[in-house]
Amino acid sequence: MLDLTEFTRLYLVLFFIFVAAFYAVRITLMKRTMASEVVFAGKKYSKSWCNHMTFRLFRGGIWGLCLLRLAYPSMDNYLGMITSLVSPMFQASGILLLSIGFIATSAIHFKLGDQWRSGIDPKAPSKIITNGVYRYSRNPMYVSVAAAQLGFFLALPCYFTLICLLVGLFTLNSQAKVEESHLKAIFPKQYAQYSSIVRRWI
Repeated sequence: MLDLTEFTRLYLVLFFIFVAAFYAVRITLMKRTMASEVVFAGKKYSKSWCNHMTFRLFRGGIWGLCLLRLAYPSMDNYLGMITSLVSPMFQASGILLLSIGFIATSAIHFKLGDQWRSGIDPKAPSKIITNGVYRYSRNPMYVSVAAAQLGFFLALPCYFTLICLLVGLFTLNSQAKVEESHLKAIFPKQYAQYSSIVRRWI
């Protein structure tokens, strides 16, 4: 029977494979249904482009690390584990938070339907969404992603995942500001009113 550490090792691999497959399939289906692009990295070297490239780089690094840990468990000895956080309680909390973060992100993703975009579509959106979870946060999907990132760190507390967490939070904040600037330019009055009553995060 697997102990929690071994379960976490396996779970992280399966989780990130599933997430990658989910978005690959979802984006492909949206492109076919809408007959248009839904992923917009932005102009090369722009803030949005840098944010997208950072996420892609770290996603690849995270996935690779999780696979290597599964194949070579002794790798943990070289990751700079933060021993004060290595405990069943933190591992279990991390797995729970990682899972809840992804489920919440997916739910918001589906709720947005064909309004969802990755990055900034120059021709969208057609309206500001202010109902549902958007009544409580201007960026609920990013809040969910941040929760998942924190969960990953707790499930595998080491210097690499700490860097992933800090860079991830910085990049999410940067991208949120870029996207909000886009919305302000399209809906100056409406977005100003919305942002005056709803926080950027929570």
